[in-house]
Amino acid sequence: MDEARYNQLTSAAFKRILAAADDLDPDTLEADSTGDMVTLTAASREKCIINTQRAVRQIWVAGRGQGIHFDYDAATGTWKDDKGRGLELMSFVAGVVRDISGVDLVYPG
Repeated sequence: MDEARYNQLTSAAFKRILAAADDLDPDTLEADSTGDMVTLTAASREKCIINTQRAVRQIWVAGRGQGIHFDYDAATGTWKDDKGRGLELMSFVAGVVRDISGVDLVYPG
């Protein structure tokens, strides 16, 4: 995948995550974006960090005490973990948010 396509796909993923976070009470979950990184911080101060990995065209997520790398799967139009464990980016982030804040992250249609 070329850099322009990667940038387009990561931007879309980040916007979707931020849109879902913006629908939540900021006292429950705060979202910050700094270009290549989105940080979701729960009231407990626990975090979920979503970051680009440009050199390898991946998205990396830190949460649940682990770091997971996601590759874009053009066949399904989703980001899937690079170890083949069946993890999908949006579901994984929603699960981390639920774990750290107790609320559901619901993505816009």
